[in-house]
Amino acid sequence: MRRQTPDRPVSPRPLSALRGLSPFLRPYRARIALAFVLLCLASATILVVPLAFRDLLDAGFGGEAAVSGGLFGADNLDARFVGLFALAALWALTVAARYYTVSWIGERVTADLRSAVYARVLGQSPQFFETLQTGEVLSRLTGDTTLIQTVVGSSVSMGLRSLFQFVGGMVMLAVTSVQLFGLIFGLMALLALPIVAIGRRVRKLSRESQDRIADASALAGEILNAMPTVQAFTQEHNEARRFAARSETSFVAAVRRTKVRALLTGLIIAAVMGTIIFVLWIGAQQVQAGVLSVGELGAFVLYAALVAGGAGTLAEVWGDVMRAGGATERLLELLHAESAIREPATPQRPQWDEQVSIRFEHVGFSYPARPTVRALDDICLDIAPGERVALVGPSGAGKTSLLQLLLRFYEASSGCIRFNGQDIRALTLHDLRAAIAIVPQEPVIFSASALANIRYGRPSASDAEVLAAAQAAAADEFIARLPEGYASFLGERGTRLSGGQRQRVAIARAILKGAQVLLLDEATSALDAESEVLVQQGLAAAMQGRTTLIITHRLATVQQVDRIVVLEEGRIVETGTPADLRRQGGLYARLAALQLDL
Repeated sequence: MRRQTPDRPVSPRPLSALRGLSPFLRPYRARIALAFVLLCLASATILVVPLAFRDLLDAGFGGEAAVSGGLFGADNLDARFVGLFALAALWALTVAARYYTVSWIGERVTADLRSAVYARVLGQSPQFFETLQTGEVLSRLTGDTTLIQTVVGSSVSMGLRSLFQFVGGMVMLAVTSVQLFGLIFGLMALLALPIVAIGRRVRKLSRESQDRIADASALAGEILNAMPTVQAFTQEHNEARRFAARSETSFVAAVRRTKVRALLTGLIIAAVMGTIIFVLWIGAQQVQAGVLSVGELGAFVLYAALVAGGAGTLAEVWGDVMRAGGATERLLELLHAESAIREPATPQRPQWDEQVSIRFEHVGFSYPARPTVRALDDICLDIAPGERVALVGPSGAGKTSLLQLLLRFYEASSGCIRFNGQDIRALTLHDLRAAIAIVPQEPVIFSASALANIRYGRPSASDAEVLAAAQAAAADEFIARLPEGYASFLGERGTRLSGGQRQRVAIARAILKGAQVLLLDEATSALDAESEVLVQQGLAAAMQGRTTLIITHRLATVQQVDRIVVLEEGRIVETGTPADLRRQGGLYARLAALQLDL
């Protein structure tokens, strides 16, 4: 289902959203100042050119062989052409230097912004991704930052250059002929209101267009990550049709935006050019009447051309700025997103060296997406340092929820969890999670080598330590058979490995981390019987001296634990050793009878 994007009010000033980029521009103030100086120098140079043409027209082409003074203070006509060429060379040099400087700033700011947004997203809790798809995030990190790069690295510079050209040209028009300038200024003022109104519409449509593109990207990312399922159920055609429909929606939104933007651009250009042509017609009559000289009218024509060119470029740039304004809003939403899990204002230092005790004190929890359903209800549980505890029960009993609360992926709705007596909310997330190693039910394999995937558990580990962890997890035997051994690329999401092999890599990663607390969420569910025996031996070694919580549906794998905690509908209903629970004849006994007494 498409993610619905709420309507947002459009700011009356399209540049207001771009103010959020100021923290990223501030470190490069010196380069921005240099670019501004080069911009001013280039603009001043181009504004002097019509004056040089005025002198040429009045002196050289007006019938006089030589005229004293002039713009370059030279009497020779050739010297005037040399001076004009010098102006052109200076203009070319300043434009090239400005282009390089501004492009560097654009690329640098975009890279900084992309990195900052990505780092912010990495700090969000899982709750954040319940409503925002990863494809949407990727769209913002790529498409939206590209728009911003275009504006910061090109459009803003072009816009300022055109603005200077426009304003400077208008000033020189006033100097050349106040009467003709008054006509131009009055007519342009009448056209300002409809142009501003259409500009606001373009910005709103630009935001909508980017949202529709993000929808298509989100769908594509979801389906590409589920290709085996899509192909197994022969849904390729349907998924292609769904993506085509999303693409068509984004196309329609883009066409609406382009149509209005084209109208805006055409209106500006037509209005400016029509105004200038009308005023030039008046000027031609003044030349015939002897009020203006040929050189003055020629200069006026050139300044009018600069004003028209500046207005046309400003229209194009204005459209880019409004699109970038929408893109900036979308990126700043990510950059300013607050995680549901907050770091403590004054964090405490962890009060443990090796072993950790865990205590659940009247813990209650409901998922944010289902606030009326209690996933956990008044959980009270003490786990001694180094104790191995298995959590069993039917699906939906709350087993995985307990692990997620331990890692502070979510916050308990009531009660608290303590490590060695410390409320885990008083610890930094880094300190808390550094003390925990987890083997999830669906292990994540990165697009890297086997060595790098295992070393992810502890990046500073030596090759020998990685090898030892792999051997303990019974992963060494299949990794050694890969074409390049531990240097072998495992494919995106571990596509070159079987399910059991992926799980053994994840177990090796957790063993290598060597944390005080070990969480096993169905860690052996994808293993065959022979591999499971080997891995259980490795896990037994890894659990020595570590507080361990094991989630499993296979009761045969937890017969050697210290204690079993049975959950049902978010509550602890039984606790004890496997033998004690069998004698009690409760839920565990019924589950054991189904699995073990065959």
